[in-house]
Amino acid sequence: MITPAEASQKSEQLCRLAPVIPVLVVDDAAHARPLAEALVAGGLPVLEVTLRTPAALDVISEMAKVEGGVVGAGTLLTPADVAKAVAAGAKFGVSPGATDTILGACEEADLPLLPGAATSSEVMRLLERGYTVQKFFPAEANGGAKALGAIGAPIPQVRFCPTGGVSPKNVGDYLSLSNVLCCGGSWVAPKDLVTKGDWKAIEELAAEAAALPR
Repeated sequence: MITPAEASQKSEQLCRLAPVIPVLVVDDAAHARPLAEALVAGGLPVLEVTLRTPAALDVISEMAKVEGGVVGAGTLLTPADVAKAVAAGAKFGVSPGATDTILGACEEADLPLLPGAATSSEVMRLLERGYTVQKFFPAEANGGAKALGAIGAPIPQVRFCPTGGVSPKNVGDYLSLSNVLCCGGSWVAPKDLVTKGDWKAIEELAAEAAALPR
């Protein structure tokens, strides 16, 4: 059983490992290991595998074997998702929003969760429960860095990983905010490069992201 405070502490530790957490949608488990190796080699050790494809759990299992990497499961929506993610080897979870059901399931499963919030009320509700590290999602659709900075003014004790629409063009705006620990983004592992197996190009993209100032 993990407490919200412990979950937030673990989430903060992971978020501080690199400026960017790759958000990965992987269709073929055969790509999992070389993809993870390329991202880790480039300096991005924390990997979020979204549960959006039939291969996702197998991908998590394969990525969990990569030395130096920390793989988690994104798009957690139900207690069943949580159980399957833990069984596959996920070390943390990410959800697009937050309900008592999903929060309770992750706490019971001892799985640190980065819960999603989009409004001040949602941020405050999670803070009341003890979650001081949260995911701001969908970031760009909810006003981007300006909105997140505005939320931080009255609620400075909450730190964020903004995800959703974050790109090389705007990532610096987010990382410059005092309430942002890191960002989640998919641009470091574009589908065409994954399909081609161009791991060197992905490693270079990861290195560029790992070098971002914050």
